[in-house]
Amino acid sequence: MVKASNFAFVRLNFYKIFFAFFFFFFTSGDSQNVDPCNSYTVLNDEWRSTNNINNPVLHCDQSINWQGWYRLFLGSSNARIPESCIDTNRCGTHAPLWITHPHPTQPGEIVTRTVCNNWSGSCCRFASHTIQVKLCYGNYYVYKLERPSECYLAYCAGIVTI
Repeated sequence: MVKASNFAFVRLNFYKIFFAFFFFFFTSGDSQNVDPCNSYTVLNDEWRSTNNINNPVLHCDQSINWQGWYRLFLGSSNARIPESCIDTNRCGTHAPLWITHPHPTQPGEIVTRTVCNNWSGSCCRFASHTIQVKLCYGNYYVYKLERPSECYLAYCAGIVTI
């Protein structure tokens, strides 16, 4: 014969285990479940501007430990990585980085894009790599940036016109 107090104890333990599992499973800090539109690092470097032709200090994005998602600004304006080849010696570096295909057009959409660079008369001189791009509600982009193959390569930024 099972006593009511034993049954209540078993039921209570079942609920504790269930809620502990539920809490762990749905809040385990898995970055896959975090919306990058709400969890990003701001990049607000004026030297990244496509209009920057003054390069007294050359920048190299290969030396950055890129982790997570990034949102670009130029001053207080939203910015984005250019979709066309940028002239050499702009954006604070020798070989500016740009993406070879358009940004996503649907809010919430994530696309993978090839990143190229301009150097020595070639718009994709050094090894290319891929990044992820997401269009967020509110008309701004976030990027999962990767380390370029060489120095001096750096991501460019231009003012967003969506």
